[in-house]
Amino acid sequence: MDWVPIAFGTFKVVALLTAMFFAIKWHYDQGQKYGRQAVLRASAKITGVFVLALLVVGGITLALSNFLGLDLSY
Repeated sequence: MDWVPIAFGTFKVVALLTAMFFAIKWHYDQGQKYGRQAVLRASAKITGVFVLALLVVGGITLALSNFLGLDLSY
């Protein structure tokens, strides 16, 4: 059983590195295909949506924790 974390950890690292390589390659190819301005505009939109979603989830979490009576002060 000592080999299981090593084998699964190695598989995880290899899978993530492969996925990162193909993601970077795909984004590079899209930049060549559509132009730099379009890629920057799309990435700015995605970043904005991500930040908005992060704020919404944080606000819901804060409201729910206050509703349940959790003490969030230090």
